[in-house]
Amino acid sequence: MWLNRSTFNWVLVLSVSLGPLVRAEDIYVNNVAGDDLNNGASAILGGKRVGPFRTIARAIREAGPGDRIVLEKNDEPYRESITIESDRRSGFPDRPFEIVGNGAILDGSQRVPAAAWTHVSGKIYRFRPRAKSHQVLFLDGKPLDRVHVGPQLKEPPKLNDLQWCLFAGQVYFCVEAGDIPQSYDMSHSVLPVGLTLYRVRHVRISNVVFQGFQLDGVNAHDGVSQTELLQLTCRGNGRSGISVGGASKVVVNACLIGDNGTAQLRVEGVSHTRLIDSDLIDDDHAPEVERNGGKVERSNSVAEVPRIGAR
Repeated sequence: MWLNRSTFNWVLVLSVSLGPLVRAEDIYVNNVAGDDLNNGASAILGGKRVGPFRTIARAIREAGPGDRIVLEKNDEPYRESITIESDRRSGFPDRPFEIVGNGAILDGSQRVPAAAWTHVSGKIYRFRPRAKSHQVLFLDGKPLDRVHVGPQLKEPPKLNDLQWCLFAGQVYFCVEAGDIPQSYDMSHSVLPVGLTLYRVRHVRISNVVFQGFQLDGVNAHDGVSQTELLQLTCRGNGRSGISVGGASKVVVNACLIGDNGTAQLRVEGVSHTRLIDSDLIDDDHAPEVERNGGKVERSNSVAEVPRIGAR
């Protein structure tokens, strides 16, 4: 039977008003013990495919409005680039759509293949990454000292031991005397963005580490509202720790953002970002905030900002 306009309006009102009454689900993810063929309904493995998913992306596909995705923190990082978008992955004023990280790490880097390196001269070696801008080079999981190259340079700059630069689309690295690049545990940025948010509302992401991504740890691309980034650590990403753009409205609460490539926080468009009790650690090449439009408010009091609904 076709719905007429009157009936459709009543159904719409009823669905909106009853939305928060729908029972929210907890969906569990464990990137070591989980399996994407499980049902995600339990943090503990059981029979008949009962247990956590292995990937966050699988949990997001399963999730509905107001659900909560709970990550298990393991020694092995989650190596994923994930996206939350649309009404299905939004929440309600009293029950946000959540990712609860429990300190889990999302890492966008991978090891530099041994065969990728070529010798240039002396102690200098190079390789060509797939992503040729906003790179980060890591040693034992920590960003190495980068020498920034100005557009006027016609050749790579002088590098000291364990320094690197990005020149003409290639990574140049200076080893220590007697070593070769294969002597080190080195990785570089491969995945573009840790978490992309797009056209969602009433979302909370808490207690997750985003590191090693080529562009941003978190990118609220556009149409994001009533969203809280709570107790995140965003470090060692090629462009920024957090980027807020378009018409997005985001609260950044008790976050630590540092060691990112060009800015710690990047805002643009007509976005509105509220910083509460958050530490942005700048340096000579990556300021606290890079603005191309957008509005940033700072506060040291959580009470000044309405909290998104708690469970």
